[in-house]
Amino acid sequence: MRRSPPEFWERAGPLPTLLAPLGWAYGAVGRLRRAAASPWRAPVPVLCVGNLVVGGAGKTPVAMDFAQRLLQRGARPHLVSRGYTGSLAGPVQVDAARHTYREVGDEALLLARVGPTWISRDRAAGAKAAVDAGATVIVLDDGFQNLSLVQDLKFVVVDGLYGFGNGYVLPAGPLREPAAAGLARADAVVVMGDGDSRFARIPGGPPVLRAHLLPVSDASALKGARVVAFAGIGRPRKFFEFLDRLGAKLVARHPFPDHQPYDSAALDPILAEAARAGARVLTTEKDWVRVPAELRDRITAVPVRVSWDSAREVETLLEKLLTLSVARGQPTPSR
Repeated sequence: MRRSPPEFWERAGPLPTLLAPLGWAYGAVGRLRRAAASPWRAPVPVLCVGNLVVGGAGKTPVAMDFAQRLLQRGARPHLVSRGYTGSLAGPVQVDAARHTYREVGDEALLLARVGPTWISRDRAAGAKAAVDAGATVIVLDDGFQNLSLVQDLKFVVVDGLYGFGNGYVLPAGPLREPAAAGLARADAVVVMGDGDSRFARIPGGPPVLRAHLLPVSDASALKGARVVAFAGIGRPRKFFEFLDRLGAKLVARHPFPDHQPYDSAALDPILAEAARAGARVLTTEKDWVRVPAELRDRITAVPVRVSWDSAREVETLLEKLLTLSVARGQPTPSR
């Protein structure tokens, strides 16, 4: 279970400054590992959706959106994930009817809703298994810093409001590597949600795409509804603010650590609180798959989708990716 990010990661101050030398060392180790890596090149194109910070930025919904767009183009995308928090090392294909989040992780169960999904701590091994199973494109959920697999098209997803936090590398801040170095390796940056995107731009750097998360279904039913909300994601506040924007009246907000495994001890008080307040209990899709089966009918997940400010730019990048299929001897996808 990943704990919630510390508050000092959000702003500069004495503690980040004190820890900065450790961040420099962390970044130096990452540079050395990348320089020494010998990644495997798959016989099919590999698209990576990653980020530069610890915690959620919207990677998984973006990966799902790309997989659906590739399917519409006639490709056979398979999704590959590390299966974070899951007990299985893989490579193994996710079966949502048989596997639980304890085995394959919560994100993999969501990915499996849109296409064949593999979890593998060794991403190259997962990609090989997907290719052997008929994949014509690999969509890698997370793994921008992974060194085992050549990535042909790399997207970095950035939260439009949180950005890069205080701008320091772990443990002084939330960055997995220095922002400028990471952005220089990206083919495109996806700024998710509102906020200033200037931090995602570097001179001569990758294009910046803007996107928002919207509810899949009609959100009018939530307008004015009394709600008790809980979330165990990278930044639970994002989910609560999302419900605020939809017009829900939040009676209570319950943040949990990222990937929190729920049980009756954690959820019964929330359900009781909602009953007393005459409110609905809402959570994210990623949280809902970690809710015990006997409680799921009392808790509603709020599924989201990605809405692009310019879908044409996305389609252009995906078209370039699919041209690699032809170059590597794969058949041209039929539309």
